[in-house]
Amino acid sequence: MMGEPDRIMVRQILSALLAGTFVCAATSLALAQGTATPAAPKAAPKAAAKSAAPKPPAAAKPETTQSAGGAEPTLIGQYGTWGAYSAAPNGKKVCFALAKPASSKTNPPNRPRDPAYAFVSTRPGEKVINEVSIMIGYQLKPGSESSLEVGGASYSMYTQGDGLWIKNAAEEERMVEAMRKAADITVKGVSAKGTETTDTFSLKGLSQALDRIAQDCKR
Repeated sequence: MMGEPDRIMVRQILSALLAGTFVCAATSLALAQGTATPAAPKAAPKAAAKSAAPKPPAAAKPETTQSAGGAEPTLIGQYGTWGAYSAAPNGKKVCFALAKPASSKTNPPNRPRDPAYAFVSTRPGEKVINEVSIMIGYQLKPGSESSLEVGGASYSMYTQGDGLWIKNAAEEERMVEAMRKAADITVKGVSAKGTETTDTFSLKGLSQALDRIAQDCKR
């Protein structure tokens, strides 16, 4: 199970990954605005497009993140809904598969929350292989337990802050094998405010992503 330094590391990697995503999105938007033909001769949109066009140099930001700790992840393969990544926060190599939920719902409905992510990480320096964690997108109810359902089985998940990890580490290998074969997983949790959430993650491509990170993150 992850200790606090590992939780911080996951958040650093996720923050770096999201920063890179937003930079790419901003660059694509700027380029699209710069090449689009205005529907009407309005000066203001053109000025906005011109001011947005110089944005691409922002793509240099990931270099700053990497030099500040190596947390900037590199996509080494995309398999279905799962991306395979490698990173080296503080010089320690980490490989992980990452996916967003295919569907999410709350009870009561439509409660606000941050995006959720599923991680399966390998850390050779710590001899950790295929550790499953969920960043749920909100602060979980203290002392609460969550569950991960896959292949007809339900696994109890330990919760802390906004993260979930399997409660019985001895079951993790069996859970990962079930994830390789199943179509999806369902993760249930309860927020500090009592909101119940259900997230479903597609497992399409997970098996290939795990094979890739195993290859890239050999001991």
